[in-house]
Amino acid sequence: MTDPKLDELEIKIDKDGNVTLRVIDGDGERCIELTKELEEALGLVVDRRLTAEYYEQSEQVEGQVEQQG
Repeated sequence: MTDPKLDELEIKIDKDGNVTLRVIDGDGERCIELTKELEEALGLVVDRRLTAEYYEQSEQVEGQVEQQG
């Protein structure tokens, strides 16, 4: 059994107190979900930049199989 992937956040605070949040290897809406509570606690979101990972689809596959015969 493999370990589930842990979510990793990078948090930077510059000398003026501005905070930058970055989700490491996150994809899709999960990025927004992971930072939502922190953003609410910190206050106004001034800028949001979505990385290429945001637009990647999750690795879930869904399908239907029919047996003929």
